[in-house]
Amino acid sequence: MPENRRFLLQRRPDGEPVREDFELITEPTPELAEGEFLIRNHYASLDPAMRGWMDAGGNYMPPVPLGDAMRASTIGVVEESRAEGFEKGQWVMGLNALEDYSIGVAGGFSQPIDASLVPNVTNYLSIFGAVGMTAYFGFLEVCEPKRGDTVLVSGAAGAVGSLVGQLAKIHGCRAVGIAGGPEKCAKLIDKYGFDAAIDYKGKDEAALTAAIAEAAPDGVDVIFENVGGAILDAGLMNLNLYGRVGLCGLISEYNTEPRGARNIWQLIVKRASIRGLLVADYVERFGEGAVKMGEWAAAGKLATDEHIDEGLEHAFDSFMRLFAGTNDGKMILKIA
Repeated sequence: MPENRRFLLQRRPDGEPVREDFELITEPTPELAEGEFLIRNHYASLDPAMRGWMDAGGNYMPPVPLGDAMRASTIGVVEESRAEGFEKGQWVMGLNALEDYSIGVAGGFSQPIDASLVPNVTNYLSIFGAVGMTAYFGFLEVCEPKRGDTVLVSGAAGAVGSLVGQLAKIHGCRAVGIAGGPEKCAKLIDKYGFDAAIDYKGKDEAALTAAIAEAAPDGVDVIFENVGGAILDAGLMNLNLYGRVGLCGLISEYNTEPRGARNIWQLIVKRASIRGLLVADYVERFGEGAVKMGEWAAAGKLATDEHIDEGLEHAFDSFMRLFAGTNDGKMILKIA
C-alpha cells in the first residue's frame, strides 16, 4: 500500500488557528478490509465550518479527534476496491479528510460521481456541490424570495454569497451585496450582476447601516447572512416589515468570543423572522437543485469562481485564506 500524507489536528485552536495546531505526517495506508475501497483524493473543499469542527464542542458535527486528520469533503479516484459497486478508476465524492488516501466503505459517505457531466470535476465542490446547494435551497426555501424583493447578501463575493446574488436576480429581486475591498465590490456588479455593492472595510456599524440604507432606499426584504457581527446588526436596522433572515454563517465570529446580534429586537419591531439553514437537510434533493443550477449556468445566468491552491503541505495557508478574505472564489485544495 502507498504511503499516506495526513494533515492532523494536534491541538484545539485558541481563537484564530495557528500553524502549530496542525502537523503533516506520513504513514502507511491501512490494508483494505472486505467492503472497503481506497480513494486517492484529488481535491478537497476548504470551508469555514471546518473551524467549528476543531473545537471540543464541535458544531453540527462532532469535533475532529486530536491526532486525527482534518475532516473535509473530497473528490478522488478509486485506486483499489474490495467493495461491490466501486471500481478502480471511478470518481467518487464524499466526506473524508485532508490526506492523500482515504478509506471508503460501501454504504458510507463516499458516492460515485460522473466527471463527464460537468465542465470541471471540481464543480462538484462548488456550484454542483454543497456550496451551490446551500445557495439554492437556502435562498429559495429558507428565505422565500418574492419578485420585487430587495435582497441583502453579506460575504457576497464568496462562493455561496455570489451565487445567492445571482439567484436573486434570476427570481426578479434586487440584489445588494456586502464585500471587502473595491475589487470585490466591482466584481459583484460586473461579473455577478448585483445592483449595488457595499465595501464594509473601514466602516463601523453606524456607517454600514447608513450605507445599506443608501443602497436600499426602500429597505431590505431578505437578508442572506454569511458574516454576522456588526454587518448583521446593520442589516437588521434596514429590515422591512415581515422581512426574512436566512442565517447561513457567522464567519466574523468563528475565531473570537461570540458577539451576538445586538439588534435582534428589530425582528419584533418589523415582525420579521430569522431561520438557520444547513444544507445537510436537503441532501436527498441535491439532484433537483443540481439540475436547476446546471440549466441556469448553461444559459449564462450563473457564474462561479474556484480558487484552487495546490499541495497538501499548503493546507494551513489555504484554509486561512477564508478568514483573511484572500481567496477568489470557492476555496479548493488540489492534493493529487
